[in-house]
Amino acid sequence: MAEKSRRNVLRGGLAVTAASLAVPMTGASPAKATVAKATPGEAGPPPPGPAKVGRDDPRYPSLAYRGYNRRFVGKPQHVWVAGTTEHVVRAVQDAVDTRRRVTVRSGGHGFEDFVGDPAVEVVIDTSAMTAVYYDPRRRAFAVEAGSSLGEAYRRLYLGWGVTVPAGWCPGVGAGGHVLGGGFGPLSRMMGLAVDHLYAVEVVVVDGRGRARSVIATRERTDPNRDLWWAHTGGGGGTFGIVTRYWFRTPGARGDDPSRLLPAPPPTVLSFTITWDWRDFTRDAFARLVRNHGRWVERNSSPGSPATKLYSEIQLNRRPIGQLGMIGQVAAASGTAERLLDEHLAAINEGVPATPSRQVRTQPWLAAALAGSPGDPGPVYRLKVKSGYLRRCLTDRQIDVLHHHLTRSDYDHPGGSLSLYTFGGQVNTVAADATATPHRDTIMKMFFVNGWEDPKDDAKHIAWLRSLYRDLFADTGGVPAAGDGAFINYPDNDLADPFWNRGAPWHTLYFRANYPRLQRIKAKYDPRNVFHHALSVRAGE
Repeated sequence: MAEKSRRNVLRGGLAVTAASLAVPMTGASPAKATVAKATPGEAGPPPPGPAKVGRDDPRYPSLAYRGYNRRFVGKPQHVWVAGTTEHVVRAVQDAVDTRRRVTVRSGGHGFEDFVGDPAVEVVIDTSAMTAVYYDPRRRAFAVEAGSSLGEAYRRLYLGWGVTVPAGWCPGVGAGGHVLGGGFGPLSRMMGLAVDHLYAVEVVVVDGRGRARSVIATRERTDPNRDLWWAHTGGGGGTFGIVTRYWFRTPGARGDDPSRLLPAPPPTVLSFTITWDWRDFTRDAFARLVRNHGRWVERNSSPGSPATKLYSEIQLNRRPIGQLGMIGQVAAASGTAERLLDEHLAAINEGVPATPSRQVRTQPWLAAALAGSPGDPGPVYRLKVKSGYLRRCLTDRQIDVLHHHLTRSDYDHPGGSLSLYTFGGQVNTVAADATATPHRDTIMKMFFVNGWEDPKDDAKHIAWLRSLYRDLFADTGGVPAAGDGAFINYPDNDLADPFWNRGAPWHTLYFRANYPRLQRIKAKYDPRNVFHHALSVRAGE
C-alpha cells in the first residue's frame, strides 16, 4: 500500500478522525462575523433531490459503489439522493412502508459492511447535504451530515475563526464521524467533537411506523435530551438518520459567533519522522515502542504543555522498510520545535537508529485540509481493528508486535499498527457525560491491513486477526474491558464468540453506558428499523 494511501486510510478513521473551552484559544481574535445564513430554507438555490436512483440509472454505480472499503460493495434496489431533512423523512417512510431494509451513507469511509451488506435494500445518500452556517436561534453552528470535515473546517474558520476538534482526514463525512465521538489532532487540547455538540437532528421511526424528524439538544429541560446523548458516541446506524449537527462549546456566552467554539492555533508544525527497519533489532524495536508509551504516560494530563503535540507512530510491516511517525504541534514557532525535539529525543533514547525528519510550519487551515482534495474512490480491501490503552504496552505485547511485523512466513507489506496520542482534555469529561466512555485513556490503537486482490482476503484477514488475538491473549483475544475499543473503527469480530473470548463487544465499545443506550434505542427505534452487526440492541 503506497504511503500516501496508507495515510489516507489512517486518517480516514480519525473516523481519521478529537472537553470544553468557553473562550477561543489564545491568538488573534477574529472580528465578529456577520451571519451568512441564518436558517435553512431562505431564498437561494433549491437543494438537490429527492432522487430515487435505481439500478438501471447511470448514476447508480457512483452512488452504490462509493464506499471506501472494496471488501463490501452492496447492491441496493435503489439509492435516495437527499438534499434536505424532509427528503430523508420521505425516503425512510418509503422504506418502512415497503418493508425494505434501509441504511445511510455520508462520507462513505465505513470499514465494515454496515452499508455494503447484501441485505440492505435502500441506501439514503446524504452527500448532497453540505451546508455549514451559523444559526442565531440556537447560538450554534450547524453542520449538515453530508459535509466533509475539510469543508466544515474551511467554512467555520474562514467565516468565524473557529473550529470543531474532529478528525484529520478532510474527506471524511461529518455524518458518521461525529456519532463515534470525533477525535483528531486538536483533541488533546480541546476534547472530542461531541464535547462541543449542542444539538442533533435525527430522522426516527416510531412504533406505528411513522418517520419524523426530531431535534434533540443537550439542554437539561429538553424531553429529547437522551437522543442527543446517544449521538455523542453511540455510533451510527442505530437510532435513526442524522441530517444535521449544531456545535457550541458548553459555557460559551453571548451571541458573538467567534466566541462560541474554540479558535484553532494560527499555525502548526507538521512533521514526518521515519526510521529504517534495517537498523532495528528486536531489542531496539522494543526500546522504541516502550519509550513512546512511557512518554505518552507522562504527557497526557489535561493542561500539560505536551498536549499541544499530537502524533501517530506507525509500526509498519518490515517489508515496507520503514517505521514512521506523523503528527503536528499546535504552538508558536520556537515552542513547537522544542516540544517536537523533546518528544523525539525521549522516543529515540537508547535506540541505535537515527531517524530522518521532515517538518513544516504552516497555517492551521492548510494543515487541516492537507491530503487528497477529493475522494479518490475505493482502492483497497481493508480489515481494521482498534483498542484503547490506559498505559503503555507490556514487554510481552511488544514482543508479539515484533513477531507479527517481521514474520518470514507472511510477506505482505500492507499491515500495521498505529498508536495515536490521546488523553489530555478528552479525559476531563465524565465517562457518562457523553456516550463516549473512554475518558481515562492515553493512547488509541488502529490496526489495519490493506490489499487489492479478492482471492487474498482470507490470508490477509488471518494475519491481522492473529496479531490482535496474540496481542490481547491475556484478556481473551480482545482488549481488556477497562480499555475498550473505538466504535468508529468497527470490527464485527468483536461480536463473534470465536474471536472474542473476553469482554462483550458492547462493553468494549460503550462500557457502562450500554444499558442507557439500549433504553434510548427502545424509545426512538422500537421497530429496530436501523440496525447492523454492531448496533445497539434494545432487547439484549
